[in-house]
Amino acid sequence: MKAMILAAGRGERMRPLTDAHPKPLLKVDGKALIEWHIEALKDAGIKDILINTSWLGDQIPEYLGDGAYWGVNLTFSHEPTALETAGGIRKALDFFDEQPFIVVNGDVWSEYDYEKLLQQPTKLAHIVLVPNPEHNPQGDFFLRDDGLVIAEGENRATFSGIGVYQPEVFKDLKEDEPLPLAPLLRELMVEAQVTGELFDGKWHDIGTPERLKNLNQSFQRRINTIEYDGKI
Repeated sequence: MKAMILAAGRGERMRPLTDAHPKPLLKVDGKALIEWHIEALKDAGIKDILINTSWLGDQIPEYLGDGAYWGVNLTFSHEPTALETAGGIRKALDFFDEQPFIVVNGDVWSEYDYEKLLQQPTKLAHIVLVPNPEHNPQGDFFLRDDGLVIAEGENRATFSGIGVYQPEVFKDLKEDEPLPLAPLLRELMVEAQVTGELFDGKWHDIGTPERLKNLNQSFQRRINTIEYDGKI
């Protein structure tokens, strides 16, 4: 299975950090955010990865190269004007050879195991939900007991930005037109074509400089020193 990392966004809420660098190159524990995704996908056995770019997009292939450093094959899809999630996927659709593929938002950090997504989805889409963070208390979608995801429900969870999709979800969309993913998912939910799972492990939406700072602080190791009292 191949994968796509979404890295074309402007990152307005991350300014001024994104004035000089695209958001996926911001560092988490000393490593670019997009590197965490590449390594996690590689650990799951995924070696063919496409990355879409737009804002300051030339910096990303310059930083990553062809992927040989991680033992993967990187391909880049540049968008002169950012096409949003569904539009960016549509532009790059030929890369996936009519096979199901994984998509992950480049501005999230998580410990999710992508190996769970390697089995082909039983429906047109399978998405990963997480418990609602403080910045999205109402959630996005509801996961039913039978595994189907619907738009409405009392205890909705938050879409993690991680999912696996069948190509036919995007093939009829207009090319080179900005299109968001959420409305498309909602249409599929009406047709009972979206399954999901709840991941309750570590997951962070790197949406603001404060969230990035908090995540980096969580990596800091505090060492308790042992004081010598002079006794043997």
